Amino acid sequence: KTDAGLYTCDIGTDVAKSKVSVQEKPTEITKQLEDKTSPAGQDISLSCELSKADVNIRWYKDGKAIRKSQKYDLQQEGTRSILIIRDSTVKDS
Repeated sequence: KTDAGLYTCDIGTDVAKSKVSVQEKPTEITKQLEDKTSPAGQDISLSCELSKADVNIRWYKDGKAIRKSQKYDLQQEGTRSILIIRDSTVKDS
């Protein structure tokens, strides 16, 4: 149910009207990414928390978009977005 709409205050001899529109709050990152150090060959998991669930997330490495592949797994669990870097190498730094 939405709160947006036309509201009126009616006293019989006069009416006051107000149009109300409610803007959705923008999604925010509520928990930042943390720096990680890992030995080569290990999977590395990065995650951030968002203020809303089911938001379209894009991950980047050095400005280049990361896509789901054998190397990268992208997951979303409610408000948590997770990037898993599989079988890490020095090139993943």
